[in-house]
Amino acid sequence: MSTVRKPLSADGKPLEIERKYLIEYPDIGWLENYPGVVKAEITQVYFDTENEQKLRVRSWKTADGTVYYLTGKKKISDMVRIEEECEITERDFLTMPEKGVGEKRSISKTRYCLPYHQRTVEVDIYPFWDDRATAEVELEREDEEVLLPVMLKVIREVTKEKEYTNYNLAAGRPE
Repeated sequence: MSTVRKPLSADGKPLEIERKYLIEYPDIGWLENYPGVVKAEITQVYFDTENEQKLRVRSWKTADGTVYYLTGKKKISDMVRIEEECEITERDFLTMPEKGVGEKRSISKTRYCLPYHQRTVEVDIYPFWDDRATAEVELEREDEEVLLPVMLKVIREVTKEKEYTNYNLAAGRPE
């Protein structure tokens, strides 16, 4: 859907460059009828490993079925992370977090992927909010202009606010 070419780190690993926005709760009818929209029900579980690396397993359920992923991210800056991801089995999705150490954090959400100006705007609807949601856009460069559909009412950018990462939203909801 997106035409983002993932840039690479100096050692050849894929980089994720992303901006995130807190938005007013959107019109769900508008989202569901947006041309080219992909709707997914997502469950993510975050866990630590013995080498202190944080990992995520994800269930991605659409009308076409369910796919499972294992993702490792390493923060480079507030906007940039090394992101390595691979598809896994349902069994791995269910058992991998148990192999981790320490706290497990889980979050579920509905995601609407909207094609917009050669990018994909990902609108996440969380079950614990009825007045707001988030929108993310993956970019090719940190200085790239972000365009959002006018129907999405931005409250503020939260890219640099740690409490709005999915990892932290899984632990507690900011007010």
